[in-house]
Amino acid sequence: MGQARDPAEKLIEAAMRVLPNSYAPYSGVHVAAAVEAEDGTVYTGVNVENASYGLTVCAERVAVAAMVTAGRRRVKRMVIVADTREPLPPCGACRQVLAEFGDPGTLVVSISAATGERREWRLGELLPHAFTARQLPRRGLDAAP
Repeated sequence: MGQARDPAEKLIEAAMRVLPNSYAPYSGVHVAAAVEAEDGTVYTGVNVENASYGLTVCAERVAVAAMVTAGRRRVKRMVIVADTREPLPPCGACRQVLAEFGDPGTLVVSISAATGERREWRLGELLPHAFTARQLPRRGLDAAP
């Protein structure tokens, strides 16, 4: 019997492929992310910085936006790859966006491209009391996933 393949491996490979496309002239921190939708399709994104720092978009949100653009609504797992010495957890805004399309059990894997160090969390660990559509009254709008 062969060894079971790491379920995050295809996401790691996808994120590593797009990492060079990151646009980070201000921080110098290059980040790529890959999300796997519920149907197994993988979507990628990179961070895109802006001279007006508040307009910078994180790789994780770019990947989720690509998934949503393709008509998918559920994240099964996410991988983040950064050229930093340590694996980076997603920022607060990215955690909140991930909570919109994932659930507390969604796997988040982060890898340092510089050292190969890997960390894993479940979304519920990263954002234990997420604000979600469950806290909002229904207004006849397109229901959240």
